[in-house]
Amino acid sequence: MTALGLVLLSMMGFSQQMKSGMVTRDEWGARSPTLVEHFKGPAPFVIIHHSYQPAACYTNEDCRKAMRSMQDYHQLTHGWNDIGYSFAIGGDGMIYIGRGFNVIGAHAPKYNDKSVGICLIGDWRSELPPPQMLKAAKDLIDFGVAKGFIDPDFKLMGHRQVRDTECPGNRLFNEISTWQHFSPTANSTENEIK
Repeated sequence: MTALGLVLLSMMGFSQQMKSGMVTRDEWGARSPTLVEHFKGPAPFVIIHHSYQPAACYTNEDCRKAMRSMQDYHQLTHGWNDIGYSFAIGGDGMIYIGRGFNVIGAHAPKYNDKSVGICLIGDWRSELPPPQMLKAAKDLIDFGVAKGFIDPDFKLMGHRQVRDTECPGNRLFNEISTWQHFSPTANSTENEIK
């Protein structure tokens, strides 16, 4: 088998593994969005969030409830089109599809039409998310890059870098600042954030 064949085969396995770790909108009981707006990819930014509330969930059932709770808050209280995030990660290590890739979000003003917003469900101000959550977030980013949804030279940031907020919590922010592609400051080129 050629080197290219091996790469393609490993990517197919990666895709299958990723799909088995994802929970679809139907599976978590999502309400339909009121509007879906797409942006042209690949996304140059990945922005990490924490939910603060709802609290961390560790079972599939609790994480599905957390997703519905966030969607209710975002749609019914804020009047947004849908849950704000592209994806959320539960303490069960599963990836819950929010708006998905290349859909304009409602998670980071000025970046919603050029980023993937990933929320780690829970309050991560003083505690570090469990290893399965961190691994799932990294796997999701790798999957997005491999499939062309995220630019290979993307910048990784915490929500606090693009908005005045504690999010994603001090402990999680300190963790992501050690990850590959972390950008210590929000991009200063105005053209990239308009």
